[in-house]
Amino acid sequence: MSKIALVGLGLVGRAWAISFARAGHEVALWDEKPDAVDGALRYAEEVLPDLASNGLLEELAPTVRARMRRPATLEDALDGASHVQESTPEDVEVKRRVFARLDAIAADDAVLASSTSAILPSRFTEALRGRSRALVAHPINPPYLIPAVEIVPAPWTDAAVIDRTTALMCSAGHAPIVMKREIDGFLMNRLQGALLEEAFRLVAEGYASVEDVDVGVREGLAMRWSFIGPFETIDLNAPGGVRDYALRYQGIYERIFASSQWRADWSGPVMDAIEAERRKLLPADQLAERQAWRDRRLMALAAHKRRAAKDLGD
Repeated sequence: MSKIALVGLGLVGRAWAISFARAGHEVALWDEKPDAVDGALRYAEEVLPDLASNGLLEELAPTVRARMRRPATLEDALDGASHVQESTPEDVEVKRRVFARLDAIAADDAVLASSTSAILPSRFTEALRGRSRALVAHPINPPYLIPAVEIVPAPWTDAAVIDRTTALMCSAGHAPIVMKREIDGFLMNRLQGALLEEAFRLVAEGYASVEDVDVGVREGLAMRWSFIGPFETIDLNAPGGVRDYALRYQGIYERIFASSQWRADWSGPVMDAIEAERRKLLPADQLAERQAWRDRRLMALAAHKRRAAKDLGD
């Protein structure tokens, strides 16, 4: 297996460490703040046993943990790395500075990938000498539990780099979304954003409560979406498939569209109502506990999907 260098060890960077080490790679963890490395390693030591108990590790937890290394310098972290995964703050100037340094230090054949969820790769890679080897590989956090990862090229990214990154992610158990070209929000945030915009509108205009919206997704749409996507959903929801569905139901969505052409101000009065309802359902001091519960549920779901794929087929 190859060496992966992780640069930036916040919530996303530390999660990448588990994902790549579990796949058998040597993982170098570097952050300008040494405490972040300590935190990432502690986090791995806490999470790996839970993954093992859910059947989500092929090896013993200590074996996976042993692949995570603490280099003395950034140069040491990048030495011999075939893939560099950057996960620094969502600030374009920070990205430009970091990528300029990575481009100067990393081997010429190393892929430089960013975990950014919103910044177009063209905005921080254009001036790089090795810009053809740079792209975005944006995970859905935490990547060791959620397989999807967006592969987003800049206009100058080499096709071979896209292929290499896609192959690496597949080998680590991920499900790459290979975009043909960059667009604001990439794919996942555009899909999620469309749903969130409608959710805010429904609450802002008093059609439904926050919990009713969550129930509609959690106990309705997500039941199918956890194993098939929206296009396959409609393909299976009409006797003649996707075209038949469009012929039957396009009119409904045409009528809805007109009433969806405005934005509820997420920082306006609707937020007061949403926050009040959420804090009634979940006090602020219980957020961390609920986040841990969410991750345990994600582990159980990942384990179930793995068993179902084996028993029922993909």
